[in-house]
Amino acid sequence: MKTLLYVEDEITILRNVAKALSETGYSVVTAENLAAAREYLSRETPDAVILDIMLPDGNGLELLKELRESGNKVPVIMLTAWGEPQDVARGLSLGANDYISKPFHYEVLLARVKAMFQNVEQMPESIERGAITLKIRPMELHFKDRKTKLPPVEFFMLQLFIEEEGKNLKTEYLYEKVWGADMINDPTAVRNTVSRLRKKIEGSGYTINAVYGGRYRFEKE
Repeated sequence: MKTLLYVEDEITILRNVAKALSETGYSVVTAENLAAAREYLSRETPDAVILDIMLPDGNGLELLKELRESGNKVPVIMLTAWGEPQDVARGLSLGANDYISKPFHYEVLLARVKAMFQNVEQMPESIERGAITLKIRPMELHFKDRKTKLPPVEFFMLQLFIEEEGKNLKTEYLYEKVWGADMINDPTAVRNTVSRLRKKIEGSGYTINAVYGGRYRFEKE
C-alpha cells in the first residue's frame, strides 16, 4: 500500500480528500501546516506528497524547494488557487511532478495520483555500468562485495553521471539537475559531492575526472 502525505489547512477538504484517497487504497497521512509536514518528513518518507501552496505558516513552495535542494525527489502534486499561474510556473521549475487548481473534483485528483505513480514506476529497478550496480530503491551502490547506502544528493548525481557516461558535464548543469535550482556562483556543493563519490566508487573500474572549464566526466579508469 502506498503512503501519501496530504498537506492542507482547510479541514473539510482535508477530511473529504483523505477519505476518497483511503477508499481508493492509499494510506493517507495528513498535515494541516508546514510544521507538521516537516516533522513527519524528518521521520518518514512517503511515496508521494500532495501539497497545498497557501498554508497558515508559510508557502508550500518553500517545502518543495527544501525537499529538492536536499536531494529528495519524492513525487509532489501541488494544489494551487485558480488563476495563479505564477505559482504553477515556480512549482514546476522547483521540481513538482504535477499540479491541480482548486477547486477540483476528487476523481481528477485520484486520476492524477494514479498517473503520477505510473510514470514514476516506469523507472528501472537498477542501472548497471561495468561492475557498478546502482539500485534505484533503496538508493544503494553495489560493486564486488560492497554495498553502500547513498544520500539522495550523491545518488542522483551518480545516476546522472552513469546515464551520461563519457560526457563533459558542466558544474552548473549538475547542480541544476541534482538540486533542482540554479547554481548561484559557488560550486562547492558539487565539488564536495563529486569528491565523496570518487571515494565510494574506488575499485569499481570507474572514476569521475575533473575537466578544464569547470566540468566533470564519468569514465573508465
